[in-house]
Amino acid sequence: MARPRSYKTEALVLKSIPWGEGGLFVTFYSKDFGKLRASAKGIRKPSSKMVGHLEPLNKVSLALARPQRAGTDTVTQVLVTESFSSLKASLEGISRGAYVAELVDGFGTEGNPNPELYTLLLDTLRTLDSHPQQELILRYFELHLLRASGFMPELYHCVDCGQELSPGQHVFSPETGGTLCLKCTPPGPRILRLTLQTLKILRFLDRTSLFDLSNIRSIRGPEEEVKHLLFTTLNYWLDKEIRSKSFLEHLQEYPKIGV
Repeated sequence: MARPRSYKTEALVLKSIPWGEGGLFVTFYSKDFGKLRASAKGIRKPSSKMVGHLEPLNKVSLALARPQRAGTDTVTQVLVTESFSSLKASLEGISRGAYVAELVDGFGTEGNPNPELYTLLLDTLRTLDSHPQQELILRYFELHLLRASGFMPELYHCVDCGQELSPGQHVFSPETGGTLCLKCTPPGPRILRLTLQTLKILRFLDRTSLFDLSNIRSIRGPEEEVKHLLFTTLNYWLDKEIRSKSFLEHLQEYPKIGV
């Protein structure tokens, strides 16, 4: 959708950095225009009416203006409509939100709306806001982010021969697009171990909803294997470091120190 000279949209603040004298340069993921980058002049000044509205992980109603010539769009009005205060109440919660935002920043494209991705982003943050310690929510988000971005891995048939997978007779390859039977496993691409239990968890995440998932504390099985497989796939398609992941893992390991 082409942006007019002045336009409005709703969006989630993904990140912001200081810009100019008291300003911010902000990255949004919007409902109508996909990823947006815009400047907000003087917003960090105490007298600004927009102070605090453009914090990361705020859902906002925005008014923006495009420059007459080439340049950055400018935020003219902003109002917070959701702040996810429970999620932001702990450092680990903020880190989980930042991880979700960083992945959407990486997979989202400017000027290309993706309603499925926008809905997934908000639904994930809302579910985390209610269940900030639920690790499976992040696994659900990772898998469905791949789907919304066009990179959903095949989980039911061999991506090479198309045959339905036999129990235990399968491996996984991000390069080839998902699961492979043992007969079609190529020697070149990186092949990941895929146990039957891991495949069942992935299929469960594929078929369930966030609402149903939020009522499940954990799933028996190799959750670390699921986590490794999904992150390896995300990293393959994104092809750059996901900085928030390391910090989140550090926080999760910290309580174990000295135990």
